[in-house]
Amino acid sequence: MALRVGVVGGGQLARMMIAPAVELGIELRVLAEQPGMSAALAATAVGDYRDADTVLAFARDVDVITFDHEHVPQEVLAALVDAGVAVRPGPDALRFAQDKLEMRARLSQLGMPQPDWAPVTDAEQLQAFLDDHDGAAVVKTPRGGYDGKGVRVVRAATEAEDWFTTLAEDGRGGALLAEELVDFRRELAQQVARRPSGEVRAYPVVETVQQGGVCAEVVAPAPHTAERLEAVAAQIGIGIAEGLEITGMLAVELFETADERVLVNELAMRPHNSGHWTQEGAVTSQFEQHLRAVLDLPLGDPSPRAAWSVMVNILGGPKSDSLDARFAAAMTEHPAAKIHTYGKDPRPGRKVGHVNVSGEDLDDVAYQARAAASFFGD
Repeated sequence: MALRVGVVGGGQLARMMIAPAVELGIELRVLAEQPGMSAALAATAVGDYRDADTVLAFARDVDVITFDHEHVPQEVLAALVDAGVAVRPGPDALRFAQDKLEMRARLSQLGMPQPDWAPVTDAEQLQAFLDDHDGAAVVKTPRGGYDGKGVRVVRAATEAEDWFTTLAEDGRGGALLAEELVDFRRELAQQVARRPSGEVRAYPVVETVQQGGVCAEVVAPAPHTAERLEAVAAQIGIGIAEGLEITGMLAVELFETADERVLVNELAMRPHNSGHWTQEGAVTSQFEQHLRAVLDLPLGDPSPRAAWSVMVNILGGPKSDSLDARFAAAMTEHPAAKIHTYGKDPRPGRKVGHVNVSGEDLDDVAYQARAAASFFGD
């Protein structure tokens, strides 16, 4: 009987696990939030991931449960563990991806380099943090934010007043996360895979380019990167994977500062946008690697297949014309481009696909990827 992996969440990350699962002889089952989602090809159930009974019923006939996102509540994760289900990554690790305050505190315990940060429960505390950090800070809601959501740059405590009001109305107390506004030179991402038996593999550190808080491009490996910085990024990623006992893929978003420091920005415990280049650009893609890791199979080689790979996100998507015609035109003009779409309806700023190109000349690779992606915009 084939090994069976259950994925909670029917988004594009689950969709992109389907092909490597087929190649590895793994049976992939998906619990989608609603019909017609990106991973509909493998959706064996539709239901609410916040309902313990629904998730337990889905998990009954699989060997391991993993995730397309980190939003499954801790009480549901605990119910799975109590029922004897293998949950990877487990709830003790996932809570650090679910709550940014807990993440910051735990990374401090691990000695990881971070921006200055503090929990703030009211405007007075936020103003004190601003006064200590040249009058500027990044304020984040600890839970639920991604792709620029739940994040604000503020220069006065009143700019977060509505969030403090929401905290007060919630009735459970709590705090916002205030962080130093880092003067960074560029953003990087370090991906690491870890399996339960302890084997760890690190991918090359990559450069990410953001657009409106959403990842627009990834260049792998990060250009103009000294060996020392590469080693530091890998050390940080491996240290976090081991320190938090993560199973599966881990993405560590990083800031590189003008004085060549590397600071941890965010964590994701799943395949990640910064690793989409690995589908064609690495010996083992992040999606195959995640499946190997959660099943405790030997990890694959993360080495690049070419000198350079560039991933360009398709944001928003076409609002008119035939998608088939655009595919044909893009493939005709840029035959080296690998085009991936997610089966999503277009919406401004929404990730609806991406393009990968690999090769030996970075300028040409970047041009081909950007040009192919441009066929899918309006």
